[in-house]
Amino acid sequence: MNLGTTTINVVSDGTILIDGGSLFGQVPKSQWETQIKPDRRNRIRLALNCMLVQTPKMNILVDTGAGSKRLDKFKEAYGLNGNKLLKGLRALGLTARDIDVVVLSNLQFDHCGGCTKLDRSGNAVPTFPKAKYLIQTSSWEEANNPNERFKHAFYSDDFLPLHEKGLVEFVDGDFEVIPGLNVKVTNGPSAGHQIVLVERGSEKVAYVSDLIPTPHHLPLPYIPARDQNPNETLVQKKDFLKMAVEGGWLVIFGHGNDHKAGYVQKRNGSSHLLPVEV
Repeated sequence: MNLGTTTINVVSDGTILIDGGSLFGQVPKSQWETQIKPDRRNRIRLALNCMLVQTPKMNILVDTGAGSKRLDKFKEAYGLNGNKLLKGLRALGLTARDIDVVVLSNLQFDHCGGCTKLDRSGNAVPTFPKAKYLIQTSSWEEANNPNERFKHAFYSDDFLPLHEKGLVEFVDGDFEVIPGLNVKVTNGPSAGHQIVLVERGSEKVAYVSDLIPTPHHLPLPYIPARDQNPNETLVQKKDFLKMAVEGGWLVIFGHGNDHKAGYVQKRNGSSHLLPVEV
């Protein structure tokens, strides 16, 4: 997507399998499986979508996928076939050292696992050594002290090496990364969860991460059971969808597999996607 002097690309880190029940929360399986079919273990295949924003002066990466550090048993459980992010960047003519800023929507492993990689000694080191990593303070605090519900979602070797190298910049609340590229906090999915909004002239693009993980989550009741504050997700989701419809925003879904992006339209009181290939 070319927005004047700014270019936006969706870069994949592969896919992941997530339990369908946890993915759709209180919505009955008999309802959601008419839209997307689970495997024999009731898992749904999701994409690990990242967003690359390129300006004449800066390369900004939003999220980094799951990476490749985890053990084979872990990869099998989640059906991970990741470690594709760097290949995707190379296809666009970039190396890991060309990334200037990494914006992390949250610190769960499927969004920030690719922030670090293992060196020859087996130690986790920053994947993007010249980048500044923008993280909400509340997200950092939760990741370092998760409760029993979320311990499985965070792995300290995804983010502590960044802090040890002095690469983390903590932020609190909504902020502007560069003119026309803003971050908005939407705490529902997790503490400090943030979405990214890009405006260039009349063009508007939103990366919504876990607020609306896939196009199948456009209906308001479709909220994952793993969301920390589902009622807050509902409030933020309503606000965002109203903005997206009225403002003509192109929405990029953090986990959209069959469709990664599209415009949201209202028909008969319900939200529908007009898919766009990206």
